[in-house]
Amino acid sequence: MTTETSTTAPPATSELLATVGNKVRSMRKDRGMTLARLSEITGLSQAIVSQIERGMANPSFTTLAQLAHGLDIPVGRFFIGQDQSRSPVVRRSARRNLQNVTRESVGEAIHELLTPDRDGAIEAQWISTPPGHDTSATPFTHSGEEFCYIISGRKDVYLDGVCYSLEEGDSITYSSEIPHWYKNSYEEVCVAIWVNAPHAL
Repeated sequence: MTTETSTTAPPATSELLATVGNKVRSMRKDRGMTLARLSEITGLSQAIVSQIERGMANPSFTTLAQLAHGLDIPVGRFFIGQDQSRSPVVRRSARRNLQNVTRESVGEAIHELLTPDRDGAIEAQWISTPPGHDTSATPFTHSGEEFCYIISGRKDVYLDGVCYSLEEGDSITYSSEIPHWYKNSYEEVCVAIWVNAPHAL
């Protein structure tokens, strides 16, 4: 079975293809990958990857497996969260751990998802960073806008090299397109809520 484009798929199928496409695009962007890079890793053409991301192609299982390999995820991840009747509530005990899922969630920092999934217009995370946590070696740049509120502790947020020192009760908002990184140079754990509003391509 090969990958085929589809413009007359039934509504349910079209919805599924759109959801899978959104997940592929979101995961690719989370990893800072271009279409060209994902195409190179998977062996799929850029045109096919682009069509899949836009929900305009009906990928075979083999194609999905290639994409999953390129994104370093289980292939079943594309279909998680298909139930539209899922609860809007995220219980503390059910928060999804984003360790090594996003570029920012590295080292000993704890990143937990506060929104039901990562496919909506906003994404909120509970972030706990230990003393010494430092991401200056890999500044982040991507589309969207971010908001942070410090619940406890202190953290330095760098925007294009300018340091903003935040304490309990402080907040900051900035464009994600500005090179940014974080550092906890203090002696206590910093706990914060981080909200990201990604911009679609």
